Amino acid sequence: MFGATSLYGYTTKRDLSQFGSFLIMGLIGVVIASVVNLFLGSTALQFAVSVIGILVFVGLTAWDTQTIKEQYAENFDQESQQKLAVFGAFSLYLNFVNIFQLLLTFTGQREE
Repeated sequence: MFGATSLYGYTTKRDLSQFGSFLIMGLIGVVIASVVNLFLGSTALQFAVSVIGILVFVGLTAWDTQTIKEQYAENFDQESQQKLAVFGAFSLYLNFVNIFQLLLTFTGQREE
């Protein structure tokens, strides 16, 4: 899923920058809902957080990949490009880890 989404972000001609602010707002909402669920312990809320979180991080993966591609098209010096590469790799790594964690939560066994 991560690879396909990243490939889509890299190859698409569609401008994904318009979705960036909505995805960041969704990320903040997922974090807030997760913190609230720590106190509530609701399985329904955890299910909703998992589904919405997967969708948000899939979108963020495509958006981050396209952003990294556009940044490399600009002319920066060697040091700036290395810093952008590290930042971009870290961003994609966090997306991958969060998608993996949310998929585990989504498909994991629930004690009822």
